[in-house]
Amino acid sequence: MRRFVTHRARNLISIIVTRTRTTSSICSPPPLTSSLLAAFRFLSTLQPSSPDSMGSDYSSTPVTRDTLNPKVLNCEYAVRGEIVTLAQKLQEEIKENPGSHPFDEILYCNIGNPQSLAQQPITFFREVLALCDHPAILDKSETQGLFSADAIERAFQILDQIPGRATGAYSHSQGIKGLRDTIASGIEARDGYPVDPNDLFLTDGASPAVHMMMQLLIRSENDGILCPIPQYPLYSASIALHGGTLVPYYLDEQTGWGLEISELEQQLKTAKSKGIDVRALVVINPGNPTGQVLGEANQREIVEFCKREGLVLLADEVYQENVYVPDKKFHSFKKVSRSMGYGEKDISLVSFQSVSKGFYGECGKRGGYMEVTGFSPEVREQIYKVASVNLCSNISGQILASLIMSPPKVGDESYVSFSAEKEGILSSLARRAKTLEDALNSLEGVTCNRAEGAMYLFPRINLPDKAIKAAEAAKTAPDAFYAKRLLNATGIVVVPGSGFRQVPGTWHFRCTILPQEEKIPAIVSRLTKFHEKFMSEFRG
Repeated sequence: MRRFVTHRARNLISIIVTRTRTTSSICSPPPLTSSLLAAFRFLSTLQPSSPDSMGSDYSSTPVTRDTLNPKVLNCEYAVRGEIVTLAQKLQEEIKENPGSHPFDEILYCNIGNPQSLAQQPITFFREVLALCDHPAILDKSETQGLFSADAIERAFQILDQIPGRATGAYSHSQGIKGLRDTIASGIEARDGYPVDPNDLFLTDGASPAVHMMMQLLIRSENDGILCPIPQYPLYSASIALHGGTLVPYYLDEQTGWGLEISELEQQLKTAKSKGIDVRALVVINPGNPTGQVLGEANQREIVEFCKREGLVLLADEVYQENVYVPDKKFHSFKKVSRSMGYGEKDISLVSFQSVSKGFYGECGKRGGYMEVTGFSPEVREQIYKVASVNLCSNISGQILASLIMSPPKVGDESYVSFSAEKEGILSSLARRAKTLEDALNSLEGVTCNRAEGAMYLFPRINLPDKAIKAAEAAKTAPDAFYAKRLLNATGIVVVPGSGFRQVPGTWHFRCTILPQEEKIPAIVSRLTKFHEKFMSEFRG
């Protein structure tokens, strides 16, 4: 209330001063009117706002940082961490005071959020969603001219599958049965092997599915999960939140972020020697943050390893549409394991998919699913129980998950436009990836593996000793030090490699390829100039 009244008083002063100036001589100051004097006297009674005056001492409240769940305190998520908080602060400063910084916009290269960077949604998907959310327009004559015939037909089909034909109603806890049927058919078409719709759990993006599996697998800190390093921080965060132990295995940067079975075996052996019961192996393919695409032969080795060691294979496959090089192709672990002759009872496999990535980028719609195979009916019952605690995932996300696995086909009215939108996005992403990759490799002390897939580059930066010492003095990781300096000088937001974990003594950062293609040259120019100046400052 105090802040509101103060704001009104200052506005009153501004209005009075403006009015008196218009009636005063240019050469003489405006007179202090009675209204103005009253406003000044009122303001003088108000103390300036400060943390203390706003009641920052919460020591008497029942919850303090020291009494929080220590698992929450141990959890970190660098993708939206300190650097991003600083970027948001700078963005506000630019808005309030244009010209206050050497750049006029913040370029968010920190997170895979395509539509926030002006990527347009797929028309067919949005038409179907709109019709499902407002089915009353399906019966209007104007609809035929505004929406494609196949979008209208698909909306009718989906609404007939939803109890009450209402997207605002709860659904089955695994997701609407008809939508799961559609997704199952899409997976079968992709892999060539049958899918049981009852193996599918529709979730609000892939992240809740990952949390669900961690909750089920982790019993105590003695339970471990093998995770790639570098890794997507969702995994380290979810393992910490559920009280388990992350067992790292290091990807080989020298071989294009290769996954070596010998490394898995060594880390498993080390974990067991410490009394850790390793329950599962996480594989991210295509890789995040590293952008590599696994070869099928390597995937077969991974399946054999999990089979031999009795591990659940957690396959993060949310970037399956994002492959940019002609010599690589996405193969699902479900397809690979079935092609090896392993059936439902031979290997436990959980595959994750999301509507947030690919060429669709529907992050805010929060849709995704996991396919759960190789678990007994008793275990499946417990998975369902955990899913039912959350009632169900949102219906728009469920609809989108069915659409990405069953897009328009040849002969459908939307097929040509859909294919053009898809190809336009993916080909542009490939060009952006190559441009940024080449630019990074041209910088002094920077090496960057090629971007085979996903949405990121993860260059290694060999920082001068002087820069590392400056970072130590600032009590921050050297790559975080570099990222902060980059942000303050250019407005470019990247995520320090230390947030993803990395081989000790190496430094990296993750940069998305998502800014629109016409902005890539500006990013390259700003980054190049900054890096040259940074290296000159700290080289000697």
